[in-house]
Amino acid sequence: MNRQILKTFSSIALALAFAFGASAQDAYTARSIEELDAFLAADTTATDTLVVMRQLPAQFFGPAVYSEYYQPDTASVFTPDFSGNTALRWLEEENALNRSMNRIRRALFFEHPEAVKYNINMLPEAPKKFHAVVNPEDHTIEITEFNEVPTAPTVEAAPIKKKHWIRVFDASLQFSQAFVSPNWYQGGNNNLNMLANVLYNVKLNQEYHPKLLFESTFQYKLGMNNAPDDEVHDYSISDDLFQITSTFGLKAAKRWYYSLTGLFKTQLLNSYASNSTNLRSAFLSSGELTIGLGMTYNYANAKKTVSFDASIAPLSYNMKTCINKHIDPKVYGIDNGKRIIHNFGSSAEIKFAWQIAYNISYTSRVFAFSDYDDIQVDWENKVAFTINRFLSTQIQCHARYDSGTPKCADEKWKKLQIKEILSIGFSYKFSTL
Repeated sequence: MNRQILKTFSSIALALAFAFGASAQDAYTARSIEELDAFLAADTTATDTLVVMRQLPAQFFGPAVYSEYYQPDTASVFTPDFSGNTALRWLEEENALNRSMNRIRRALFFEHPEAVKYNINMLPEAPKKFHAVVNPEDHTIEITEFNEVPTAPTVEAAPIKKKHWIRVFDASLQFSQAFVSPNWYQGGNNNLNMLANVLYNVKLNQEYHPKLLFESTFQYKLGMNNAPDDEVHDYSISDDLFQITSTFGLKAAKRWYYSLTGLFKTQLLNSYASNSTNLRSAFLSSGELTIGLGMTYNYANAKKTVSFDASIAPLSYNMKTCINKHIDPKVYGIDNGKRIIHNFGSSAEIKFAWQIAYNISYTSRVFAFSDYDDIQVDWENKVAFTINRFLSTQIQCHARYDSGTPKCADEKWKKLQIKEILSIGFSYKFSTL
């Protein structure tokens, strides 16, 4: 370093020392770095404040080059550089060093411009470097410029794969059990109940297909319980339902679609009356198929916690079957010795889903068909309480009204049928977008 620059730096250092309590007799110009160190060692106040002066990097003392305008430091000179927190000492020293260098550069550039001989905009460009690459296949040499400045590596983001179908799979196994000893004062029977439910839903992603509506749901429910009062059968079937529902629509207005809806349901296992070998129901006995043409209204809130779908089909076709010869088809409203009956009329379906809380959900479905002589209505409700990922509690209530079926022996119920199940057990659910 030349004497003029050293003189400038030492003057700035002493000026800063005066701001922090240095005495007047210490005001002199250092002729070497050693003298500056000796001065700082003699004054403890200046030593702690200007400790960074002795930590300046060696390249900082090269020829002064004006590069840019440095904004003045707005922090008060009485603000201490160090808080006393040893964990932050390294960071505070780095910040203090940068502030000191910026202050020195600014003072040098504007208070002693004669000491600044160079300007970065007037300096010549550094000589370029080249390297040769030999290609042995075609015996050519390619000369390219060698870039010494390291470039940050570029990372290409993986392309986003569009998911056109949204799939949801839900499986649960619920059960309840009771043991009653033979001498229990109130009496009673042992019982074991089991309810299995498997649901698979696939839906077209409307984010990519806003003008189309397609959704299909495959569901199977099986409920069984032991039958201690049944001397013929060890168990009885309380619920057996295989059901497929589908909706296809073309957008007509904001949330309305021209739609084609379909419903098929039956049971898979045989069901017998208590203490009897008489068959009550079997596969496709009964079976039901409904196809409707009409309009569908589709709504979901922004948070996806509430969804509502309503389909109205003024033109509908309904087919009922009872193919098992051991079952009287009149039980299912099929007369005149037939096993299959065809009807035309109107149908409607309403579906509502509400995520009440993160672990509580409510779903409801109403389906109705009428051939203008008889009417059939099914209303299914389910409240699910999720305990954890694999445990849940469910309350299911299914109400049914069919004006075409024979009256029940109990006149109290007439043609209204109700089934309610409260269960707790294992569940598993996953969804994919």
